Amino acid sequence: MKIKILLILAILVVNQKGNAQNALEKVVFKNQLINFGKEDAGQDADVIRLQGGRLVLKKITVPSYNKGTDVLIKLSLQSNGDRWDKSGSCFIVTDPSKISMIAISKGEKEFPPKSNVDKKHKGILATEDYKPAVELLRFMTPFGVGFYSNDDGKHRKPVYIPKWENEVVWEQDISQLASVVTSTFYIGVWIDTWTKEGYKIDLSLKYSDRPTKITKVIPLINTVNYVKGQGLPDFFANGSLDYVFEIAKNLKNAKLHYTTTGHGGHSGGDEFIKIKNSIHLDNKLVLDTIPWRDDCASFRRFSPTSGVWLKKDSTSYRDYETNTYKVKEIEERLASSDLSRSNWCPGSMVKPYSISLGDLKTGKHNMKITIPATQSEKDKANHWLVSAYITYED
Repeated sequence: MKIKILLILAILVVNQKGNAQNALEKVVFKNQLINFGKEDAGQDADVIRLQGGRLVLKKITVPSYNKGTDVLIKLSLQSNGDRWDKSGSCFIVTDPSKISMIAISKGEKEFPPKSNVDKKHKGILATEDYKPAVELLRFMTPFGVGFYSNDDGKHRKPVYIPKWENEVVWEQDISQLASVVTSTFYIGVWIDTWTKEGYKIDLSLKYSDRPTKITKVIPLINTVNYVKGQGLPDFFANGSLDYVFEIAKNLKNAKLHYTTTGHGGHSGGDEFIKIKNSIHLDNKLVLDTIPWRDDCASFRRFSPTSGVWLKKDSTSYRDYETNTYKVKEIEERLASSDLSRSNWCPGSMVKPYSISLGDLKTGKHNMKITIPATQSEKDKANHWLVSAYITYED
């Protein structure tokens, strides 16, 4: 019996080693500049820069992993001189042979009319010949991490922070997207920077080669304005986004993956007020939530250039002379990066909502996204960055 158990264990060890023989860490970008207008002399020759350098793309090839695999994305970021908090998105182009943002940005193609919400907002919706980018990771840059993490900012640093961090690192499990981040594909990063200094990033994908359940992906919606023609997505203030999509076969164990963040409008705008997001699928409410983050102060160590105000407060403290507690008025630092926001903090990544839909039948389906957003004005650019895709078991 003992010999049989040892034999089984030996077989398991061999199988585990065999299953992981194609484990891989694929480095996509290393010290890659993302900025506006000024090219990096040391740029990787395989990198495609679009929109003045605010968006970078690269074509990569990894094994196909026909039995499935875990996938982990890792993105590191430093300021290269940009001191502000900016929206960011890591994404893939799933089928560049069709109409894609690459050809559109180069002026070789136009967004299909059916992909547009209106004349101002193009390339939002998936069509037969166009698929919007699938987001792998939504992130928000902190204020000045790395470039300004020095003694110049010592008077802004709260006592509970030992030092300013030199970079911010985000990691996220994207195994549900394994079928579209294997073989050959385009992967890119967009940051909403308008400075020549911009940011520098490292990006890698890790594949375990551990057999897992394979899921397929259906891109649906993406309002991130990656390229010219897409416009600031402020249309939710005018009404719900209604979208009809068609599936060619029955889908087993379908899930909706939904990423949302509100932006702009200063103190009274959608970035700083609670607004409900509701999603109906075929007239059934599948998500009804207020996306909100109130833990932004925990990211303070990444934001050396965040604006700081003094706020009067009262505190209870231990008076060691009288050995009693007393209350006194103090002035506390309040940083812009501390403030609660619509599902994000400066320096945070944004986790998608994952909603089980059960089995979906072949044919047409209606998705309705409702966000009672605030109207955008000239100096109050209220908008919502929203993306959605469906996964299902193959």
